[in-house]
Amino acid sequence: MTAVDARPQTTAELRFPGGFRWGTATAAYQIEGAAAEDGRTPSIWDTFSRAPGRVRNGDTGDIAADHYHRMDEDVALLKELGVTDYRFSVAWPRVQPTGRGPAVQRGLDFYRRLVDALLAAGIRPVATLYHWDLPQELENAGGWPQRDTAERFAEYARIVAEVLGDRVATWTTLNEPWCAAFLGYASGVHAPGRTDPVAALRAAHHFNLAHGLATRALRDALPRRSEISLTLNLHAVRPLTDSAADLDAVRRIDALGNRIFLDPVFHGRLPADLVEDTAALTDWSFVRDGDLATASAPIDSLGINYYSPTVVAAGSCDTPSPWPGAEERVRFVPAPGPRTAMDWPVDADGLYELLTRLRDELPATPLMVTENGAAYDDYADPSGAVHDPERVAYLRAHLHAVHRAIADGAKVRGYFLWSLLDNFEWAYGYSKRFGIVHVDFATQRRTAKDSARWYARVIGRGGLD
Repeated sequence: MTAVDARPQTTAELRFPGGFRWGTATAAYQIEGAAAEDGRTPSIWDTFSRAPGRVRNGDTGDIAADHYHRMDEDVALLKELGVTDYRFSVAWPRVQPTGRGPAVQRGLDFYRRLVDALLAAGIRPVATLYHWDLPQELENAGGWPQRDTAERFAEYARIVAEVLGDRVATWTTLNEPWCAAFLGYASGVHAPGRTDPVAALRAAHHFNLAHGLATRALRDALPRRSEISLTLNLHAVRPLTDSAADLDAVRRIDALGNRIFLDPVFHGRLPADLVEDTAALTDWSFVRDGDLATASAPIDSLGINYYSPTVVAAGSCDTPSPWPGAEERVRFVPAPGPRTAMDWPVDADGLYELLTRLRDELPATPLMVTENGAAYDDYADPSGAVHDPERVAYLRAHLHAVHRAIADGAKVRGYFLWSLLDNFEWAYGYSKRFGIVHVDFATQRRTAKDSARWYARVIGRGGLD
């Protein structure tokens, strides 16, 4: 892939390389609904969302955006957008309800139909095997802090690959294992809602192990041309000041947020400073001989999810915290600038920083921006139109950052906008809208927002105009 001019004279020159993959992304629990149909059993998010006070307004994913029944309509939306790729996730409890044993063919049939519809529309399917919906029975047996869950995940990965591998060329093992480990097991704000820092560290290791085991299983089951990836929500961490204490805060969060996955997966090692920082919590004896070699099984690309930067300083943060071992050493500082409806700062430079960091640290690894987007308080006006200029501005700025990173040597092969549809936004329920397609959850009516039309033009031109 050839580089393009880093600093064009006009925006009309902001073109992306030929073959750049333009996509959008969703996750099974956030859009599918049909929570108890065709053999699907509860995931940890079904259980968590039913616990009082866990999810805003008591919302659940029982219906979500009803994608399970409206899949053809949603594929038609994708075709109208002109995307080259669509990133979806497979619901583990829909395929393997107990997390072990044979698959339920009715569940697999849904993904067969989805993949066939995408291919018929000229869209490349990109399958994510785990987007946080662990079968509840596996959580009852201990969940991700237990080694057995990693082994069960590899078996599930093989099942799905054997069914879809002849039609799906791009596979992602895990989506954002940091969130699943630390928001799920340390701070408890995500499913399964546990607040045990040691369990979170164990879970993080077993996610790395699960990724490696699944990568091996996929290599065995898939055609040789297949692409295997991992998606991380890496943190663009900045110090509040240049003081030694604030720079040490950056180091700590970089270890817990980034290198805890990057080092095992790409270098077959644990960060030494991470082990030292968490020594009061654990001796890491759950890491067995051979685990790190397994975790570092070669992959073909790395997915990056980015929304906003992280600013830290010396101090302390609230507990329970998603940062084991750093609670009394690090405080988080609001970044300046405009905010999204999530109260997240808008700062596209953070995406450029991550992409160029990976250019330098992993020069041989192709990169994909697998999630990037923003929630705003969208609504349909009396005419039915949904105007979202803030989202357009957000996306434009971040695509500028991607373009600049490519021009400066980053091997970015594609961009997946989050998200296609308004959906169940985890602990926020239906109160936050990330979609470029508005969903009226009472009627399930879909309405393309201005941002969808804007993105379609970007895709059609192959860049910004």
